[in-house]
Amino acid sequence: MNFSIRGQQIEVTEALKDYLDKKLSRLDKYFDAPPTSEGNVTLSVVRGLHAVEVTIPLTGVVLRAEDRSDDMYASMDAVVDKLERQIRKHKTKINRKFRQEGSLKTLFVEGTSSDNEELENDEFEVVRTKRFTLKPMDVEEAILQMNMVGHNFFVFSNIDTRTVNVVYKRNDGKYGLIEQN
Repeated sequence: MNFSIRGQQIEVTEALKDYLDKKLSRLDKYFDAPPTSEGNVTLSVVRGLHAVEVTIPLTGVVLRAEDRSDDMYASMDAVVDKLERQIRKHKTKINRKFRQEGSLKTLFVEGTSSDNEELENDEFEVVRTKRFTLKPMDVEEAILQMNMVGHNFFVFSNIDTRTVNVVYKRNDGKYGLIEQN
């Protein structure tokens, strides 16, 4: 698999590229055929923390992980570990989805019985349901409301577009907006 590696506030040296390529090559064993899509890797340094973000777009699914630590190499190790856990956790579900859609080819290599046991022990459970009325407001008011309730996201009805939107607080301290099409 090919990866596009870029740096933000950091120069991506050959040593960093080689280490990252070596680590990410561990993921190849999980695929029947090497994915043709190009993965994206962003290395950055923000407030002394070394961050690594990896996004791998695949057919019907996107694998994504990020980690921050005091050491860039430790962050790279942690991100690859997170991606491996994601793949192991979801490969049975994803392969089942591909078989049901009529594709004879599965995305990931078929696993061992321990992978299936891990899946069965990790079912999704809704433990709380909330209902609320969406008040029409603009984005700035939604951000204020989110900050007042102390959450890291806020669902609201956009007064300008009349659609359901979500504002959220990003890890860099700025805000993001998710709009409905």
